[in-house]
Order: sequence, then C-alpha cells, then structure tokens
Amino acid sequence: MSNKSKALVLFSGGLDSILAVKLLKEQKIDVTGICFTSYFFDSSDIANKWANKLNIRLKICDISEEMLKIIKNPVYGYGKNMNPCIDCKILMMKKAKKFLWKGTKKSEWIYQKKFLATGEVLGERPFSQNRNALELIEKKSGVESYLLRPLSAKLLKETIPEKEKWIDREKLKDFQGRSRKRQIALAVKFNIKNYPTPAGGCLLTDPSFSVRVRELIKKWPNCNIDDIALLKVGRHFWEGGIKIIVGRNEDENIMIEKLKRKGDIILKPRTFKGPTILIRRKEKELDSEELLKSLKMAKNLMIRYSSQLSS
Repeated sequence: MSNKSKALVLFSGGLDSILAVKLLKEQKIDVTGICFTSYFFDSSDIANKWANKLNIRLKICDISEEMLKIIKNPVYGYGKNMNPCIDCKILMMKKAKKFLWKGTKKSEWIYQKKFLATGEVLGERPFSQNRNALELIEKKSGVESYLLRPLSAKLLKETIPEKEKWIDREKLKDFQGRSRKRQIALAVKFNIKNYPTPAGGCLLTDPSFSVRVRELIKKWPNCNIDDIALLKVGRHFWEGGIKIIVGRNEDENIMIEKLKRKGDIILKPRTFKGPTILIRRKEKELDSEELLKSLKMAKNLMIRYSSQLSS
C-alpha cells in the first residue's frame, strides 16, 4: 500500500473548494473530488471543468431522492428559506464516507491514511458554517477528526491528518467570516483565474422557489421528484388540490410537455399562439366537478397569458 495520504474533497467547482484542493495538492495529498447533485443544485459541469484543470479524479453522486425526504422534515430546520443546509451537509458527509472507506471499520481508517475535506470557511454562512454547526455535522455524520477544512483549519480542532503528520497544519489557513478577500488573494497566489463567482447555486435558497416548495409539500405531503421537477418551469396556480402549470414561453411549453406523466392533462391552443398548460392532481381520479373547475380555470389562464407569451 502506498504511503501517500488520500483525501476525498467535497467539490462543487467553486472558489473555496478549488482552494481546498490546491492546499492539499501542495502537500502531495492524493486528491479525489466528489460533486453532489440533485434537482435543487447541480454544479457538475463546473466541477468537471475544474477537476480537469486541477488534474484530480471526480465522482458525481445524485442525492435527489434523499434531499426531498430531508426537505419535507429536516431534523435541524431550514435556513432563511427552504434550505435545510445542516441536514444536507450531514447527508453529503455520510455519502462521502461510504465512498472513501467502503465499509471498513473506523479503527482501520488511520492505517489507510484517508480523510475527508471541504472548502468550508468558519463563519462564511451563518446558519451552516458557524462553529457549533460544523461540529454537529462532523458528529452526526460519523467523521469526527477525519474531516479537514483546510481554509479554516488553524481555527478549528486538530484533526487526525494533522495529528498523524499526513499534512502540515502550519501550511493550512485561518480564514474566517463572510469576506472573500483572503480567498481572492490566495487565488492570485495560485494563479487561479476565471473561477465561478459565488451565487449559492441551490434553488432552495431562492425565496420564490421556496414558496413553491413549501406550498407543494403542504398540499401534497407525498409529492415526489416528478412534482419537484415541475416547480422549475411555468407559472403555478392551485384549484383546491389540483396544480395548474402555465408555460411562459416556447421553451417552457416544450418542457411542460416533456414533464407530463400518466394521469396529467395537457391543454394547447389550436387557433392562436398561447401557453401550453398542464393539469396535475394528487388523487388518481377527479370527480366531474373538480375536473370542470380545473378546466375552466385553465381555459381562463390560457386566454389571459396568450398575449404575454414570449418567443
């Protein structure tokens, strides 16, 4: 077995994760990135691009189903909107742990010289990156002492990789807070250019999308990934427990038709240019009164928004 230490880095392709990888590679750590994707966030294209630039391997892991379960009932609550960031990070760490150690006992980890790392910065995000939250994520995901945060390592408890001298703690950083000036300066030092600007990336932090998610879960507690996919397109209306989605342009009209599933009703104008409309209900069958109400509302919406349809 090689004596070289190995790290699995949570890698979105954002500046923080890029810098974390660079700090590890500077100390001759064998780095693999893991990028988590879901219906709510997906930076896999950016992550692939930067993994190639940094010359690291990259794993892509879709956690859409698990994320939906968490969103419906997060143990540690939501952030400002519908973002269950702490529960989400715990899920990611648990998944990453399985990739890294593949079922080996924790007592054997030290002999394999393997650890996890992230680009998290202490205090950069008040809800999920305060000191208590970072410690909670480690504990609940079962990776205590094997999770290194290179950008803030000097401000945090010493980890196994540091104690065992797999990595030099003195060459790690003590970044803290929401300002990114020190990250930008480090990027200049490493000659890292044209990196992505921080934009969150998670739809669950968006207020308007969060309203849609909250309303969907309230009305349809058993909603699934198909229902979530529809939230990304069109104008949304409710008629009792029936969902009506109205396309805003030709691209959304096409997408709405693609997202149709068995039992949905699709309405399209025949004699004029207008929006495609999808009617979806929670129950398998609609009684005649419910059907008439939803069709009448859909007809009115089609007329109302036909003049506003953009190409």
